Amino acid sequence: MDRIKVKNCKLIELPVMQDNRGGCLSVAEGFRDIPFEIKRVYYIYNLSTKSVIRGMHAHKKLQQAIFCINGSCCLELDDGASSQSVVLNEPNIGIYMDIEVWHAVKDFSENCILIVFASDYYDKFDYIESYSQFIEYLDGHK
Repeated sequence: MDRIKVKNCKLIELPVMQDNRGGCLSVAEGFRDIPFEIKRVYYIYNLSTKSVIRGMHAHKKLQQAIFCINGSCCLELDDGASSQSVVLNEPNIGIYMDIEVWHAVKDFSENCILIVFASDYYDKFDYIESYSQFIEYLDGHK
């Protein structure tokens, strides 16, 4: 996977453990593998169509770590100055997104499953849901 160049984002690689019982095991622990206390976990699955786009927002305070644990998808990241598309297709490799990162997820494969670890409980006031408001918000916090 390419180096992450978008501000407030970084690659997370979870360890993969295998033994003689077969299969793989990966563990994500808060403050160890995930750089925050995990207060909420949600997952996205059973997408009705490959052309759906999820996300399309940024957060003022929330940190997230996103992994594609089955299938693949494309995560688009934007910090207002630079952007990057990242293909998520390995269940132990994800992306940490700190605050103020516009993100969208698209190009879902069949049976794609995303899991997201969040640093706080749901708060609708933490969301910036239009890109123009996102840019205005960033300009106001420089």
